[in-house]
Amino acid sequence: MAISPDRASVGRVRLRWAATIVLTACALGAAAIWAPEGMAWRSEQARTLEVEVEAPAPVEPTRDATTKPTREATTEPTRETALAEPGDVPASGPGSFVGALEGGPLLGATGQLKQVRVAVEANLTAELDGLTAAVDAVLGDPRSWAAGGYRFQRVPYYAPHDFTIYLVTRETAYSMCRVNGVDIRVDGVPYTSCRQVGQVIINLDRWRLSVPPYVDNDIPLKLYRAYVINHEVGHELGRGHVGCPAPGRPAPVMLPQTLGLQGCAPNSWPYPDGGN
Repeated sequence: MAISPDRASVGRVRLRWAATIVLTACALGAAAIWAPEGMAWRSEQARTLEVEVEAPAPVEPTRDATTKPTREATTEPTRETALAEPGDVPASGPGSFVGALEGGPLLGATGQLKQVRVAVEANLTAELDGLTAAVDAVLGDPRSWAAGGYRFQRVPYYAPHDFTIYLVTRETAYSMCRVNGVDIRVDGVPYTSCRQVGQVIINLDRWRLSVPPYVDNDIPLKLYRAYVINHEVGHELGRGHVGCPAPGRPAPVMLPQTLGLQGCAPNSWPYPDGGN
């Protein structure tokens, strides 16, 4: 049967559409086959880029970022542990004195009674209370001369007395000590304390600054003060200087420790064991 021209045209159109559909399907199929690999590549690339962006680059430490070492806290020295007393130390004074006007308790249990006055040079009145308290504490300690057959009592300045404990500037100490030919100078500077008859003369420099044998061994100033009171009172009680009995042993209180220890260890007391 013959096909009309219109039908032929329609057939050709349908054939072209069919071919187009086939070609399109092939193209889509090819795209479908290629696309997952390409998409996978692009996704992997994207992930790689994301990682490169999100991963922080190493940062070189700066001076501010480094950990700084912390200094250990230090303990401020107290009156009990201080090796010296701060502040200026006057070198001279008027050579007149101010004394404690009140007496103190009886110190020691048995033995010969010694009545003691306490005085400071007139420009050192701020030191009077400290000196008074130290004298009471030292002479009343069971390791002091109270363990050796003595009792002490501090009396008012104008009362009868056996001896006086003076705290004076170094130049006044030199003047008082040289009366009987005692020279307390070291390298031309009045350095040590001394005793004259009825007078225990303590050099303010030593009272405030201590001495190297004590400072170098970290011995508190209060123990050097105990030493110098006991040492000079020992002279007043008739004791003379002695040497170090053996290296490392406690220094006898009558060893002149202000000038050196001779191999002994610092010691402030005539009877370190309390007389036992």
